[in-house]
Amino acid sequence: MCLAIPSKIIQIDKTTNSVTLETMGVQRQASLDLMDEEVHIGEYVLLHIGYVMSKIDEKDAQESIKLYRQMIESMDEEYEDLPHQTKE
Repeated sequence: MCLAIPSKIIQIDKTTNSVTLETMGVQRQASLDLMDEEVHIGEYVLLHIGYVMSKIDEKDAQESIKLYRQMIESMDEEYEDLPHQTKE
């Protein structure tokens, strides 16, 4: 299963047709090669395998990020509940 991650544009490089995005506290580069419409700093987009796929409304982006954080927290809790083996 592949997920598109909501990310905020923080920098645009027109010479390389790429952007710097902030995704849940992490900055990364992404290509705009698959985008037909113009993007601007501060807008939210969906990131998938290194490409910006489409714009997303800020409210929807924040809601999705909240759900991702809840899933991560849930997975962390499940991991902590697993019996851990240690080498002796």
